[in-house]
Amino acid sequence: MKKLCLFMSLAVLLSGCAELDKYINVGSNATPQEKFRACALSEAQSKLRNGTLFAQSMTATKDEIVNTCIKKMALEAAGIDSEAQSIASNIINSLRAAQ
Repeated sequence: MKKLCLFMSLAVLLSGCAELDKYINVGSNATPQEKFRACALSEAQSKLRNGTLFAQSMTATKDEIVNTCIKKMALEAAGIDSEAQSIASNIINSLRAAQ
């Protein structure tokens, strides 16, 4: 019951508060904590829209969001965040062509 209340609270929080936009849209001068919060909120909202936010346990979902955001922040810190999608697509296309 406690988990259900927590999930419902999270759903209400993520489902449409305009206040969340100020946390999701952060500038380049934002602290790492602000950037992480923005990423986590964005990922959670995306999962909610896709219907996958509650598909796993809270721990599994939390771990997935944390890992995704850590990877995104690491790519950004390395300066290749804008190139990452292109690099991955090129590798996949190359491997597909080699088959």
